Amino acid sequence: MQDIRCGSCSRKLGEGEFISLTIKCPRCKTMNTLRVTRSEPVCPSASPIGVSIEQTHHPVDRRQTSYG
Repeated sequence: MQDIRCGSCSRKLGEGEFISLTIKCPRCKTMNTLRVTRSEPVCPSASPIGVSIEQTHHPVDRRQTSYG
């Protein structure tokens, strides 16, 4: 299993295995999007050469909209 941490403040958000995950950090309110990217094997029976994890984080705008 792998630790899943916020890309902005490094708070541990969980642990496990994933293919695609979007999770909001309760501490800094950043939306973290994690995705596994694989290089496709040349031969269908071959295993992937490598697996890399792509992580992006987007701070959430804290402005509030006034109504009326």
